[in-house]
Amino acid sequence: MKQLMVTLLVLVGFLDLSLIWAGEKKQEETPLEIGDHRELFVDDYLIGSLKGAELRLHHPVDEGPVLKFDKPWEGLFCGYSTIIKDGDVYRAYYRGRPTAGADGDVGEVYCYAESKDGVNWTKPEFTLFEKQGHKKNNIILADAAPMTHNFSPFLDTRPGVPAAEKYKALGGTMKSGLVAFTSPDGIHWKQHPAGSVIPTKMVPYKYMFDSQNVAFWSPVEKKYLSYFRVFKDKIRRIARSESDDFIHWSAPVLMEYTTLDGEAPIEHLYTNQTHPYFRAPHIYLAIAARFMPGRQVLTDEQAKEIGVHPRYFKDTSDAILMTTRGDDTYQRTFLSGYIAGGIGAQNWVSRTNYPALNVVQTGPAEMSVYVNQDYAQPTSHLRRYSLRLDGFASLRADYAGGEMVTKPLVFDGSELSINFSTSAAGGIKVEIQDEQGQPIPGFTLADCREQIGNEVDRVVSWKQGSDLKSLSGKPVRLKFVMKDADLYSLQFQK
Repeated sequence: MKQLMVTLLVLVGFLDLSLIWAGEKKQEETPLEIGDHRELFVDDYLIGSLKGAELRLHHPVDEGPVLKFDKPWEGLFCGYSTIIKDGDVYRAYYRGRPTAGADGDVGEVYCYAESKDGVNWTKPEFTLFEKQGHKKNNIILADAAPMTHNFSPFLDTRPGVPAAEKYKALGGTMKSGLVAFTSPDGIHWKQHPAGSVIPTKMVPYKYMFDSQNVAFWSPVEKKYLSYFRVFKDKIRRIARSESDDFIHWSAPVLMEYTTLDGEAPIEHLYTNQTHPYFRAPHIYLAIAARFMPGRQVLTDEQAKEIGVHPRYFKDTSDAILMTTRGDDTYQRTFLSGYIAGGIGAQNWVSRTNYPALNVVQTGPAEMSVYVNQDYAQPTSHLRRYSLRLDGFASLRADYAGGEMVTKPLVFDGSELSINFSTSAAGGIKVEIQDEQGQPIPGFTLADCREQIGNEVDRVVSWKQGSDLKSLSGKPVRLKFVMKDADLYSLQFQK
């Protein structure tokens, strides 16, 4: 009956059908419950509408090598690195492998380095394992094949975790399944009595685990999650499994990919490096290695000149950025490369440009991501790239200006803080609207003080001040009007 009445009214010229449907859609939207979470513009989660603005990817700055794989037990085939920031100590873990060989054989060890600032690294000398006649070395796991092929540790942040299990790890190949390890300090490791906690028979794919298989405690989902490599239709894919205790895991679910406009292309992703972003743990970042098999760049002469192993210059790879918010889908907002190969033939060989697991803060306004480069070459090393806090991507408006209106949301806080940058001629204004999109008196664009500058934590204010307690817990929309400006994140603070 309602549909018939609308049709008749439109026919006689009283109503615009598009306005009716737009109004009904607006009323039907369930407000996002963002609480006091920091929200980044790495996807369209907050975005209701855009006009003259866009989401823009920002590329990290190359800061150069920080760790050379130059010990006799390290060498050309070091890889599957992990960076963990534990208080004031940065810990680096990586596979040592001086010569080519089968995955998971006895020639692989796991090495350790540490730093006080994430920039300058040292290799401690332990006496845990003797290798190649060296009683003192930086090896923290050996004689544990095939788990030393892709050992992947993490700092367990679950409340109440026993001190002896502060660190956990998974490692193994299809032959062993993924085997659990624990450690009190990240250096002394022992295999968990449960052994293989994600056995091969549990995974419904012909081939799996042939990569760095990551795990972590999710404070948002309140469970352990593992993202590991599988093959489907001969393409390297990613599966997700869940656990309440790190020992008993659910049947894996294949991760899918989407873009802002629909399904994303399925490409070979060698490592996924999925982890909670430390400033917004409800957003899982995946700085993945995109592998392009058979896409050869170097000539035989170039390969010989840089000393790359003959089996490792027939392909190439780079890093991409994906995110997920805890479901079975990665959002590939940006399909272009995130960290591409640099200038020089050494950057265009097989299995180079592979990101380490985790992004860590390395300065008051800086964070770092680390990348394995010069793979299968005598110059193999770990390299640091820097970016501003939350600076993976931004909501961007150029000089002509642009606008963004959020979906309806409910926040918990008393002030709105933004991470932003503008030019001297640019700026950002914020209007707070009701759920229907009407400006709220006192919080209109005309009332807002324009934000100009470059800060990671600027509180937005209006003529009457910055206090938003009266709006906390109520459905609202935010309207951003921007000129020559980037908005990296926002957060309602208490």
